[in-house]
Amino acid sequence: MTPTQDFGHKPVLLEECLEALAIRPDGIYLDGTLGRAGHSLEIVKRLTAGGRLICLDRDETAIEAAKIRLADYMDRVTLVHSNFSRVGEVLEELGLEGVDGMLFDLGVSSPQLDEAERGFSYMQDAPLDMRMDRTAALTAREVVNEWSYEELRRILFEYGEERYAPVIAKHIVRFREQQPIETTGQLTDLIKSAMPPAALREKQHPAKRSFQAIRIAVNDELGELPPMLEAAADGLRAGGRLAVISFHSLEDRIIKKTMQELATGCTCPPNFPVCVCGKTPRMKLVHRKPIVSGAAELEENPRARSAKLRVAEKL
Repeated sequence: MTPTQDFGHKPVLLEECLEALAIRPDGIYLDGTLGRAGHSLEIVKRLTAGGRLICLDRDETAIEAAKIRLADYMDRVTLVHSNFSRVGEVLEELGLEGVDGMLFDLGVSSPQLDEAERGFSYMQDAPLDMRMDRTAALTAREVVNEWSYEELRRILFEYGEERYAPVIAKHIVRFREQQPIETTGQLTDLIKSAMPPAALREKQHPAKRSFQAIRIAVNDELGELPPMLEAAADGLRAGGRLAVISFHSLEDRIIKKTMQELATGCTCPPNFPVCVCGKTPRMKLVHRKPIVSGAAELEENPRARSAKLRVAEKL
């Protein structure tokens, strides 16, 4: 999610997103990851009274904040508290057969990082939580204290690409046998104690990869991507654009693969003489390669360095 610190900060890849969506003033658009409403505000500014913007977020805090930020345009805005994986159901509930463009800006939002009590940050001590939707059942505390060594090692390695995953998982399991791990500060100290001195001297904070892994597991961020992308393709009108920003290589891999499948159609093995699956392309790729931030944006916002924007169009 866009790494902004205040309402005046420009959302990541903003101009590129607006261009990718090819906004029509009377069109219907959907922002599936509202966050601080930075992208939403610029989209809705380009809509006339005949246009409409649907904004989704699983975090009720984002929905409440958007009522203030988008106050001047609420006549053409619909706010929905929902996970983006439910985009198909949301459109159905709103009685919409299709929309002209969808934007998804993935990851953790700045408000979540800024609010210490949400438990996302390794820089501030708080109860272990990390839920983007605070009505969800699974918390980081449960993952850290109840998941097996194997599961912890797997998520740290796969979701965090943490090379010290086995030793960190061992330290967590050993510590929790004596007492529960309750706070982000405790977890950060545990991670540091598991790592060799050389790793602690690296530029990147030693807990960054592990916290990212646990956050992804708590919110099932990767599992929800394929169904969201499929539903988004179904929910677009012909010529409608799908724009997705990712900040993580695993996310980008899933987006790239799913978009390619939607653009290819046929899933028959290459050696089949004729197609028997009957699947036809539903999308076309607008750009073969992802769009990344330019030098000016990176200077203003270093956290945009890992952002990748992929765009596809409904056939």
